[in-house]
Amino acid sequence: MINRIDATVVFVRDLVTCIGFYRDTLGLKMTFSDAVSATFQLGDLYFLLLDVSSAAELIGVDVSELKADGGPRGLFAAGVEDVDAAYEAFKARGVTFLKPPIDQHWGLRTAHFADPEGNVWEINQSIEVKSKG
Repeated sequence: MINRIDATVVFVRDLVTCIGFYRDTLGLKMTFSDAVSATFQLGDLYFLLLDVSSAAELIGVDVSELKADGGPRGLFAAGVEDVDAAYEAFKARGVTFLKPPIDQHWGLRTAHFADPEGNVWEINQSIEVKSKG
């Protein structure tokens, strides 16, 4: 059945602002764009921004059904070599973080930010977990 995810598509209301954030602020490589979408390549994964009107048409619903109300419903977790270095680099580019780097008890160092439309991102790296006992 399903054995991998090939693409992640994010529905956005302000495509131009989001393209600028992902391309210019985060430095993702844009491989395609048109009036209603933009595609970025992340390793073997395609990360797409799709205008909410086109998204509604694509999945066959009224645009009013694609509400962004109610806050985040998930997050994108992205591995980096050094969370602290990425945190500082993104801050220097104007990214506002929701939470600065912190060691989590499950073995990751994480930091969190949101894109211009409130989609939450985590950057993380593995750390050594010290056992209790």
